[in-house]
Amino acid sequence: MQVGKVVGSIVSTQKHESLKGMKLMMVDILDGEQELTGRIEIAVDTVCAGEGEYVLLTRGSSARHIFEDDRGTAVDCAIVGIIDSFEK
Repeated sequence: MQVGKVVGSIVSTQKHESLKGMKLMMVDILDGEQELTGRIEIAVDTVCAGEGEYVLLTRGSSARHIFEDDRGTAVDCAIVGIIDSFEK
């Protein structure tokens, strides 16, 4: 998993059938020091995250397994949690 900060959303009127009804968010990935890297990923939001929130991301087959029928889902990155706080 990775940690990132939601920095925006994507509006797409034309997309693969498996993405219809899904909210797409722009997420800036954090490094090991909890600093933004400027590397933006697009992720399907499964937890109703909002702009400015820190989130947990999962990728690849793990992201696809979140959905009931992952065989036809065009998802490579998904938001699976909202972070309340960081502790070291």
